[in-house]
Amino acid sequence: MALPLVSSVSYIKSSNQFHCSFSLRKERLELDRLLLWSSHQKIRFSKRTFSQRIVVKMSASTLPMNLGKAKKVWIWTMCKEVMTVAVERGWNTFIFSSDNRKLSNEWSSIALMDTLFIEEKKVIDGTGNVVASVFEVSTPEELRSLNIENEQIENIVLDFLDWKSIPAENLVAALQGSEKTVFAVSNTPSEAKLFLEALEHGLGGIILKSEDVKAVLDLKEYFDKRNEESDTLSLTEATITRVQMVGMGDRVCVDLCSLMRPGEGLLVGSFARGLFLVHSECLESNYIESRPFRVNAGPVHAYVAVPGGKTCYLSELRTGREVIVVDQKGKQRTAVVGRVKIEKRPLIVVEAKLSTKEEETVYSIILQNAETVALVTPHQVNSSGRTAVPVTSLKPGDQVLIRLQGGARHTGIEIQEFIVEN
Repeated sequence: MALPLVSSVSYIKSSNQFHCSFSLRKERLELDRLLLWSSHQKIRFSKRTFSQRIVVKMSASTLPMNLGKAKKVWIWTMCKEVMTVAVERGWNTFIFSSDNRKLSNEWSSIALMDTLFIEEKKVIDGTGNVVASVFEVSTPEELRSLNIENEQIENIVLDFLDWKSIPAENLVAALQGSEKTVFAVSNTPSEAKLFLEALEHGLGGIILKSEDVKAVLDLKEYFDKRNEESDTLSLTEATITRVQMVGMGDRVCVDLCSLMRPGEGLLVGSFARGLFLVHSECLESNYIESRPFRVNAGPVHAYVAVPGGKTCYLSELRTGREVIVVDQKGKQRTAVVGRVKIEKRPLIVVEAKLSTKEEETVYSIILQNAETVALVTPHQVNSSGRTAVPVTSLKPGDQVLIRLQGGARHTGIEIQEFIVEN
């Protein structure tokens, strides 16, 4: 699962640092998902309690991640256009070779930035203070012999001469438990992603070494998507007004590369103005084994929420594309689509209106008429703690959760335009 990332825009001296303590909530969350899945398969596991806590040094200009870490980005380039684009997007720490002080001075006169210089396997600032140690690693043996804890400097820069021979997972595993902030030199956004996400923790930062403007833009887009996960979506209570069979149609079943918990699902709707929270198939059923990776989402024409505040048609989803998984409280995360199945099934139309206002706007969704398809509700359905109602049991007066948003869309992007949809 991909992590939400927070980029640090500059090097912060030790006098500006403070300590924050965060529990390892993410590991517990993933363990609970796996335990839920295994319990449906009648496999016994002993639950393990993660009481370990980590202390992470952060700057006052960065925000906490789910794991209590902040990801830092430094830029290493000689291209003025790359520098300009990076500064415009909030990254203002730049690395230069020691013989490039003239370029550093020139850029510093036109943009506010922190300049660092690589000199004899050290990174120094403009006043000559050492801010990071540099290690060149070319083989797994060199990685195993690396002992960064002996360094007196907080920041460590790893320059991989052949990074493909050293999997990012091995790197993160070898450095786990270190209180150092470890940077990896990356030449492309895809390399940076590997280092930032490996084993879910990733490294503390990356140095993007590139002369390509697109590399900066792609990396920023990647950060923006992951940062969405720290935002809670606003969900609204709606009251069901009509449930009616409408015949056969092509419905889309979305299988994700992630397990979902009770209360989680996808935002789907016939109209973009209101998307219903359709529950996953993680709940027990009398008819079929649970599938906590699956959402029986709706017909081919329906909208589904994807990262970036966008929507796409269910029929447009493909293996490898990302969607937004949302829970009952509006907490969101991204998940990768593993498979999409389109099959002809009996359908029903479900309509709802807002529970708190007297208005005529109708929100609609069409779903397969099956007991395993459910909508998430604002409250527990019964004493068992279920948070969803199967559409086969849905009736007028029931309350469900929807996501309100602008109705007009162009290629999935919300636009300000007059529109009537019925």
